[in-house]
Amino acid sequence: MFKIPDPDRYLSASDVKDVAEEVISPLPLPGVEGSPLDPGDIWLVVILACVNQNSIWDTCNDTNGTPCDDTVLTWLHTLDRDWLEFVANLLLGRLAMTILDPDRSRIVSIDFVDNPYHGNHHADEGELCSMAPKDGTTTCHRYCTAYVVSNGKPVTLAMTYVRSDEDEADAVERVLARVENYPFEIDLLLADSGFYNERVIRRARDIAATVVHVPKKGERMKDKLDTHKSYMTTYRMYKDSERELHFPLAVAVSYQNGDRGKSGEVVRGYVACGVTDQSAKQIERLYRKRSGIETTYRLLRQARGITTTRDPVVRFAIMLVAALLENLWLVLRWAVVARPQRGGRDLPDEFTFKTFCDWIRHELEEELRRRWKIKANGVGVPASQATAAGGA
Repeated sequence: MFKIPDPDRYLSASDVKDVAEEVISPLPLPGVEGSPLDPGDIWLVVILACVNQNSIWDTCNDTNGTPCDDTVLTWLHTLDRDWLEFVANLLLGRLAMTILDPDRSRIVSIDFVDNPYHGNHHADEGELCSMAPKDGTTTCHRYCTAYVVSNGKPVTLAMTYVRSDEDEADAVERVLARVENYPFEIDLLLADSGFYNERVIRRARDIAATVVHVPKKGERMKDKLDTHKSYMTTYRMYKDSERELHFPLAVAVSYQNGDRGKSGEVVRGYVACGVTDQSAKQIERLYRKRSGIETTYRLLRQARGITTTRDPVVRFAIMLVAALLENLWLVLRWAVVARPQRGGRDLPDEFTFKTFCDWIRHELEEELRRRWKIKANGVGVPASQATAAGGA
């Protein structure tokens, strides 16, 4: 799939660009029949747009060695979502297992990523999901992801596109099925309240011990959370129905001592399947291990291209490229740059994700011949002002 640069020499910007191209170019792009271009020409534009956090239009307009933006988008509109998703997840997995020890068990977190969207749907309404107001909109393209924290950084294991006209549990099922294919054992699955779903809980607990944050909804659940003391109990979801589900419920009471300007008592509930040998407070501490997801999102935003296209598959492809670049950075950082030391490796602070993106940007701008000029106005300073300036 790709060749890791030799760790016995210096890692250069050229090395980073080359391996990024090797990682992204296998993404399947049917393309336009009879075109003199090939998929590699198109993916280079997408990579440059991503590391620049720029649009396809700006990327093509600012370089001489790229096709026009209409041509690039025409190619990208031929993407097949299912095939794209399948191959991208294979690539994510290969990158992840480059640095993950298959003999070591892991804690896996799942989450929904909402990409705010302004505008109408492309082909049908099911493309768009609803979300809480953000960035001046309540609609988004949604993705379900799974990740594991390794060496202090989250590695993306799987990603799938979520439609509003499907049961979200179906999307979770796709991601969990991919997670099951990894060679390592799963110690624990963590998920926030968006995954408080009977089907999701049943599926997750079949794979591993599971902790899911419980939303404060429903009178019976509110009664369980109306307490001043942490405790363990059992909860019956969909009580007295065919879908009834029994699960251990951890109710944890904590205090905010001025954290983020807040104070007072906070009561939280957690589905706690397979971890009942621990106290409610210990289960809450386990759940907090998923906090690394915020790091993933910050890094993704540093390598996510901008587009105005309504095509959800193109937008999904840009998100996948960002995730692949993030995983590649983690691989290079650990396998090539981190220096072995007693007890592990010393991860260098200077090889940040921003540095990684800057190096790729520099090399691609050289290769694609960045246009360092802009058309002048052909007028200059008006004669009257030029005369006045000379007289002064």
